[in-house]
Amino acid sequence: MSAADITRSAIRTAFLELLKEKRPEKITVKDISEKCGINRNTFYYHYQDTFTLLEEIFELDFDQIVEQYPKLNSLEECLDAITLNAKEKKHAIMHVYRSDRKNIYVDVLWKMCEYVTKKYLSTVFPDVQLSDYDRQLITRYFKCSCFGLTIDWIKAGMKDEYIEDMHRILQQSKGVADLIIKNCIESQQ
Repeated sequence: MSAADITRSAIRTAFLELLKEKRPEKITVKDISEKCGINRNTFYYHYQDTFTLLEEIFELDFDQIVEQYPKLNSLEECLDAITLNAKEKKHAIMHVYRSDRKNIYVDVLWKMCEYVTKKYLSTVFPDVQLSDYDRQLITRYFKCSCFGLTIDWIKAGMKDEYIEDMHRILQQSKGVADLIIKNCIESQQ
């Protein structure tokens, strides 16, 4: 790891520590610099502002999901991929979500939900011949479901019992993906 990578990592870590205590708009470059023992110019050498730093942190979370989950065998695994990642930064995500910069996390969460949905569909239904249009519609349906459940969980304070509820919902809807795909195939004939 290069010196620049070490510095960037220290800045991210300091920022995440500060996010446990307050919302992102309340954190200054001075706060971050003092926390990780650098000067402000060093911060600005690596980041334009605290919001570009926040974007990078969440993009790295997305990259981590891509690396850890090349295949997903169920919608429950899709949900777990996102919630386990989020729980690692629970306080930070809660502060960001309750701030005027929540769109930074929401945009990455949307991208995560799309990724896990596509991986699920390509893992479980690799040989199914669907039109591109139908594949996009099915992806959108499950992406929106995953996103909606996750946002509801975040709004509720990221409580573990909500994850249990989400799993129950997904268990009760087993076979829905098969049915949707079957109906799409039949409508193409």
